[in-house]
Amino acid sequence: MATLVTQTAAASSAEALRHFEAMLSFETDCADVHDSLTSHNADFVLIDVRGPKSYAEGHIAAAVHIPHRDMTAERMADFPKGTTFVVYCAGPHCNGANKAAVRLARLSLPVKMMIGGITGWLDEGFELVRGGT
Repeated sequence: MATLVTQTAAASSAEALRHFEAMLSFETDCADVHDSLTSHNADFVLIDVRGPKSYAEGHIAAAVHIPHRDMTAERMADFPKGTTFVVYCAGPHCNGANKAAVRLARLSLPVKMMIGGITGWLDEGFELVRGGT
């Protein structure tokens, strides 16, 4: 008898491959971002999309602060053409990064979301800096 896990059959390997490869084109994780930043090999701009108060209370050192509501064509034109953006918010309970990703995609800019946000960053044992706007 099937369990709650297997009562719906797993996708075929080909379907699973397409799905999970696609996920990686939309998302990155805290460990990969941290590794890229600490190896000074970041080929992206990390954007904290939360409000000013949350940003000041603690953010990733390399992050640029652009609340998702402020992501306009004019603001994003400050970055070189072809820049990949990685957005994050508070964590899994927050959809600010999703909103930011939508805004950037609507501007035809390459974007990924850092899954886990600040919550994931702290769960990995990584540090935050305080202050700034």
